[in-house]
Parts: sequence; C-alpha cells; structure tokens
Amino acid sequence: MKKLYILLVVLAMSFGVTAQSLEGSWKLTEENGKKLTDKEIIRIYQDNYFTEGAKKTGSNEFLWAQGGEYSNEDHSVTLDFHTTSPELIGQTTEFDLTWVDDQTIKIEGPNSVQVWKRVSSKKKDLDGNWVITGRKRGGEMSTMTPGDRRTIKMLGGGRFQWVAFNSATKEFSGTGGGTYSAENGKYIENIEFFSRDSNRVGASLDFNYELKDGEWHHSGKSSKGDPIYEIWSPYSEAYSK
Repeated sequence: MKKLYILLVVLAMSFGVTAQSLEGSWKLTEENGKKLTDKEIIRIYQDNYFTEGAKKTGSNEFLWAQGGEYSNEDHSVTLDFHTTSPELIGQTTEFDLTWVDDQTIKIEGPNSVQVWKRVSSKKKDLDGNWVITGRKRGGEMSTMTPGDRRTIKMLGGGRFQWVAFNSATKEFSGTGGGTYSAENGKYIENIEFFSRDSNRVGASLDFNYELKDGEWHHSGKSSKGDPIYEIWSPYSEAYSK
C-alpha cells in the first residue's frame, strides 16, 4: 500500500510538470547571473510560437526582435526572424528549460543562462498567433495569401507584438508592441516599443474588433491616423491551407 501511494505521488508530480504551460507573457530579469536594469525584454509564447521585443530602459530606443516556432517538448526554437543575427533564421536550437516555480523559468542555451519571470497568463478574447490575410483598400477588400513574407501579431498574457518580415530573404520590415485589452468589441493597444519611431512609444490606439468564423476583423485608425479595416486569421490555419 505504501509503495502504491508513493507511485501515485510521483505520477501526480510528473503530471504537474508536464502540464505547465509557457503560454502568456514573460520578462527577462537575469542573464548569466546579472540582473537586467538597462533594457526591457518581453517575450510572448502562444500557439507553439514566440515573439520577443527589446528596448532600452528610459530612452525607449528599440534594440532587437526575434521569434519563430517553439516546441514545448524539447524546448527547441526555429527562428523565422532575428533583427541582429539574421544568419540564425531557419536554424533550430534546443534549450534546457527548468521551472524554478510557477512564475519563474530558467533557460540555458549555448551562450547564456537566462531567468524569466511571468508577466501574466491571463486569457483574453483575442489571445493567439495571428497573420494578416485581408485589408480594405479603396473600399474593396483585398485578400493576402501568407507565405515567406508575412505580418503576424502575437497576443498573450496582456501583451501584443506585431512583426513584418520575410523568412526566406531574412528581411525585417518592422515591429512594435506593448500592452493591450480586448473587451466588448473594443481593442486597445498601448505602445511600449516601436522599431520605426520611438516617439510613438506611450501612444494608445483603440479599434473595433469582431470575431467572424474564427477570423479577427479589425477596424479603426492606424498610428498615422489613416482609416483601416483588416482581417487576421489564426496563423496555424492560414498555413495549413
């Protein structure tokens, strides 16, 4: 009976470990034993994908962005974009990931040991990895078929990041991110970093949103004040087609 009890405890502990999910937003707090104070690095994990954006603390100067597919089984990542090391695009790298506690992970890679703190895992209406598939121009909706060149938007843990890039040519067009809310048909972005113009940091943009047949219909005005109407599709579904 005692052996059976011990076995059940071990199984329960194992189930608890495998059930832990990275989905949500994370902040890098320590690297190679040193606390991070001069930069802010936020990572979003969602739907087997991740995006990361970094800026200088204080000045809001954009530093880098990277992202791509990740596996929760072997903790490997395959990069689709990397602004400072494009030669890494397309490569798959495995990492050792340890859960320090429910809100803290340690990631050991080839050149660094990082400690990440969870920002939030709270779920919202639009959480997911999205890719733009439609945009209204001159009153007419034009559709887009995502390929090597694409614009994605990651939402998770109260954070968002959009990225425009071409994984084949390794060309990076731009990115931005920050916090967001999505409730009662109103979507609000609060910009905390922007690769093209750091002066836009601190701005808030509000849009209308509606989910139709699993697609996100997004309308309002852009950061330049131009009217927009976009359709975003779930990333995995867009590429499975």
